Amino acid sequence: MVERRLFFLIGLLVVACGLFLFWNLRSPMGFILSLRFTKIAALCVVGAAIGTATVLFQTIASNRMLTPGIVGFDALFVFIQTALVLTLGSVGFAALPSLAQFGMETAILVIAAVALFSVLLRNGAEDILRLVLTGVILGVLLRGLAGLAQRMLDPSEFSIVQQATFATFGAVDETQLAVAAVILGASLFGALKIARYLDVVALGRNVALPLGVDYDRVAFMALGLVALLVATSTALVGPITFLGLLASSLAHAVLPSWRHTQLLPAAAVIGATILVSGQFVFERLLGLQSTLTVVVEFVGGVLFLFLVLRRSKP
Repeated sequence: MVERRLFFLIGLLVVACGLFLFWNLRSPMGFILSLRFTKIAALCVVGAAIGTATVLFQTIASNRMLTPGIVGFDALFVFIQTALVLTLGSVGFAALPSLAQFGMETAILVIAAVALFSVLLRNGAEDILRLVLTGVILGVLLRGLAGLAQRMLDPSEFSIVQQATFATFGAVDETQLAVAAVILGASLFGALKIARYLDVVALGRNVALPLGVDYDRVAFMALGLVALLVATSTALVGPITFLGLLASSLAHAVLPSWRHTQLLPAAAVIGATILVSGQFVFERLLGLQSTLTVVVEFVGGVLFLFLVLRRSKP
């Protein structure tokens, strides 16, 4: 039953990719297909990375309402972009080698995430409230600093910051995409290698330790993968905070399973399907541009509020 549902999800993704690639295809076909393939690859990589990272994060946090993006990834990304434009100017920012910028942003986000997530390992899942509060406070601080810096920019530089900090799939560098795809593949492989231990870790620290599972080691490995996946996807296209919550919630709803060998691929496939099908609807059917991320964030935010309100009921 579970395997059939997982294959069905993969089939939906294949259909969505086929529609995106070949819908209303005209000459020159080779050039158009190359552009569409780059975009669809970026959509799949980012969706799969965020979906996988969210399942891992929720397992360690023992809370299905949380997503790693809620702890301030977007604010740090905006701060980095603003600082670069402020210090280098619009010409210097545009002259930055794209791969070097991508690597630097990924490294900063990974280091910051590992430093923040390590708070969770002190007392296990009991520290999740402190982790979230710390992330939210740091996010507010970084947004304030970024807002102050943006007031010092001239209008042309401010427009560059706005363009750089909004998630977009229209101009993804192929070299960066290739690096991100390799990181995603390695991270998914690593996540599946520790999946059987995650099944036990999901029961909590007090249960995992007597069963012979090194809770701290598995949690550190999982959080390291979360940091790598979210940092890579954010540096590639920009922040998408609530996509992971949608993918994870749908994965748990579609698959009646607690096994991470099934949940992780399902969340990855669903995350990719949401982005590909959503981009197809807005770009191919409605003729709109740069709208998908706004809708995903809105729907994900509504889902987050629903989960919070449902959990708060007596």
